[in-house]
Formats: sequence, structure tokens, C-alpha cells
Amino acid sequence: MAGPLPPALPVRPLSLPFDLVVAAVAGALQTASYVYTEAWWLQLMCAGWLAWRGVMTGAGRAAALGWLFGTAWMATGTWWLFISMHRYGGLPGWMALLAVLALSGFLSVYLAAAMGAFSRWRFGKPWLDALLFAALWMLAELARGVIFTGFPWVASGYAHVDGPLASLAPFVGVYGIGFMAALISAWAALSFAQARRRWVGAAVAVGVFAVTANTRAGFTTPTHTLSVTLLQGNIPQEEKFASDHLGAALEWHVKGLVGARSDLVIAPETAVPLLPQQLPEGFWDDLRKRFASGRTSALFGVPLGSEQTGYTNSAVGFSPGAKEDYRYAKHHLVPFGEFIPVGFKWFTQLMNIPLGDFNRGALNAPSFVVNGERIGPNICYEDLFGEELAARFSNPARAPTMFANISNIGWFGDTIAVDQHLHISRMRSLEFERAMMRATNTGATVIIDHRGHVTQSLKPFTVGFLEGNVQGREGLTPFAWWCSRYGLWPLALFGALVVAVFAGMRHRR
Repeated sequence: MAGPLPPALPVRPLSLPFDLVVAAVAGALQTASYVYTEAWWLQLMCAGWLAWRGVMTGAGRAAALGWLFGTAWMATGTWWLFISMHRYGGLPGWMALLAVLALSGFLSVYLAAAMGAFSRWRFGKPWLDALLFAALWMLAELARGVIFTGFPWVASGYAHVDGPLASLAPFVGVYGIGFMAALISAWAALSFAQARRRWVGAAVAVGVFAVTANTRAGFTTPTHTLSVTLLQGNIPQEEKFASDHLGAALEWHVKGLVGARSDLVIAPETAVPLLPQQLPEGFWDDLRKRFASGRTSALFGVPLGSEQTGYTNSAVGFSPGAKEDYRYAKHHLVPFGEFIPVGFKWFTQLMNIPLGDFNRGALNAPSFVVNGERIGPNICYEDLFGEELAARFSNPARAPTMFANISNIGWFGDTIAVDQHLHISRMRSLEFERAMMRATNTGATVIIDHRGHVTQSLKPFTVGFLEGNVQGREGLTPFAWWCSRYGLWPLALFGALVVAVFAGMRHRR
């Protein structure tokens, strides 16, 4: 039989209350790196601290630290949910705050379980423990991003969209970046904490980071360029669906659509806030006829359906010479916003928000073709789910050559949600090497190139039109290739294999 596990690192344990406070602070500090992405190093430091504490304590305490770290991470990263529930939903402040904390605590159970397992199955060597920590970290993020429809907001990889690890996006995607960030930060922290040879392991970790960061490759080639016009109406959320303001908002968007002279004009989610049959007689047909000739195509958000067939949150495309309208129905619906989870109807009844009970659209939806370019629409937070966008690349001949995101996050006010969502879209551009056009109600309305750089933008919370040029791309990145075929299973299986090996070694010891 092998001997017992090596003891924890020779550092005097800290008091539990102090540990808990630092865990909450470290988790909350990560939020800054998802907004001010030049501070990507802060995410590494916070994750490294958690790994360091995880090898110095028992499984129960490590799980408690992981849960508090994750709860503070989620609560500070998504606190703007409070605005939608309290300001626009009418929930009492205490109840909205409790709901945000409850959601954050629930989503942090995965990290708590990961930290408990890390403390129990650690091996005692920095590079091996770092590998275990990274695998468990990635599995916890995958679970949060997939289970119960998934909520991958503030996944750790998004903190690195402007960091050196961003070069890994076309290979392994955002969760793979999160794995590498956890591996490197834990390796450096655990090596430095050793009494002997502390600099050796830390230096090797930095070397791995440097090699990884200098991975550069281009997998796609340019096709053609479209001139585009993106609309940003900045309609206050309290007026968005108010009957006495609908006319003015609709008129502004329609004037912007028909007045555009570019190849493509895009208006935000629910730019037309009424069903086509609810519009004045002849309105829809007149709008379609406007784009039936000429050179401009239009893509805009509108609800579709009927009481008999059900409703969808959709995007409609009109283009010259088209025999029928293009229609895209949102696939990944927002829980509580676009469908009511089982057992939570009582909660939604407390809010004064026009909630929908929408049907789900197809996963592998066809693209909207404009001048030979295939545009892949996605609505609201669908661009959080790169594995779902990847499904559209299963057939390279039909794969999008560019993306278009239409959103309205006016529900969350002038908060960090605007910048966070922008960086999420930028990560999708990096993963697929595709440009992303974002037409939003309040911001960020931008054009992102295939390298994830914002080339043109409108100031958020202003009214305006963004005009620019967008280059299409064809070809598959490695991420698009494997994720379109297998989803996120390769990452999940790799993480599970690593954990299984460590658990087996721990059992033998």
C-alpha cells in the first residue's frame, strides 16, 4: 500500500470567520475583471487564492469557502437582476434582494462541491493539485452553464477576453479558457506556497502561461463586405410596452428601417412590439413591400404567433426579391421572462412585468442571406451559449459568415450588464472568428470584427444609428468543428476523467 497523503501546506490555518470574509471578498473582486477586462490578472489572483486555501483545510471548510466565494462572485456579477424585479417588476426591495442572493447561492452549490472534492482528493504536488483544481473548476462552470437551462453569465473565461488567454478561444472556447486560467493560477499559487523550490513551480506555471498566450492562428478567410445600419432607440423600459408610448416607439423604428441606404439595416429585439395582426391594417404589407425592391434588406425583432399556435420571440427579415419572409424564432428562452419554470408561477404573479410563455425555436436555424452573406441571428442572451451557436456550423456550406445579436437589456438599467454582455459577444467572435453586429435598445450597439475587437460603436443610452462595414468569414475554427459535433461533452468528459483518476489515487492511498 502507498503511504498517506502529504500534509497540507506548512502555513498556520487561519480562523474560520477570517477565511469566510476573505472568500467573499475574493469572489466579489472577480466582478471587476468582467467589466474592466484589462484587469484579467485579478481573476487569476482570486482563483489562485481559493486553490491555496483549498489545500490547507478539510473538505467541509473548503466547500464552505467555495460556496461563499461563488455566492459573492454571482451576486456582485448579476446584482442588476434586482433592478428588473424591483424597479420594473414591482417586487418589494427586500424580496428582490433575497431572490438575487438565493439564485447566487443556488448556482454556487457546484463550486462548493468542487472545492470539497478538491480538498479531499488533492495529491500534495502543486502541478497535480493544480490540474485537479482546474478540472473541478471547469466541471462546476459547465454544470452552472448547462443544468436547469443554464446560466453561464460571468463564466471565468469572459474575464480574459482582452487577456493573453484569449488566443485559446478558437481552440477550446470560453470554458477551456476558464480551465487554463484555473490551472495556471492554482499552479503558481500552490508552488509559491511551498517552503522549498517555491519559485521553480511558479516559474514553470508562468512559462506555460506565456507559451499559451502566444498561440496565434487564423482558421477562416474573408468573403465579402456588407454595409450595415444598426438602430438604437433607447426606449425607456417603463415605456417599452406602455400603450400610450407604443405608437411613438414603433414610428421611430420604422422610420429608421425604411430610411436606411445600406445593404442591411437591423433593429433591436421587439423593435416592433406588437404581433403583425395587431398592427394597423396594411401596415405589415406596406413594410414588406418597402424592402421588396431596391438594395436594402432588413432584420428586426417582433413577436410572432397566435393563441392557437403559440407565440415566439422572433426576428423577421425582409429582402429584395425574396419569395417569403425570413423568420428566426429564439431557441434559448429566459426562465421567468419567456417561460415559467414548473412550481414558480406564484413568483411571477408577484411581478408586474409583461412575461411571455413562448415556444422554443429550432436549435440549428437557417441563416438570413443578404448579398450572399449568411447572417446568423441570435436574440437577447442567446449569445451566452456558444455551444448552441456552434450547432449552426455542422454543415460548413450553410454556416453563418457573420452573427447578428438583437437585444434589449433595458430591464437592467445603466449597469455593468451592458459591458458584460458586450464582452460575451466578443468572446463568440473569438471562438468562431466571425464578426458580430449588435443592435440593442439601450446598448451596447456595436460592430465587432472576427478578432473580437469593437470597430465601431454607439454610446449606450443614447438614440442613434450606427453605420459601418462588416466583413464576412468562412471556414471553421477547431472550436466550431468539435463543438458543432459533440457540444460541450469533450470538455466535460476530460474534466470527469481527470477527477476520476485523482479519486482513484486517493482511494488507493
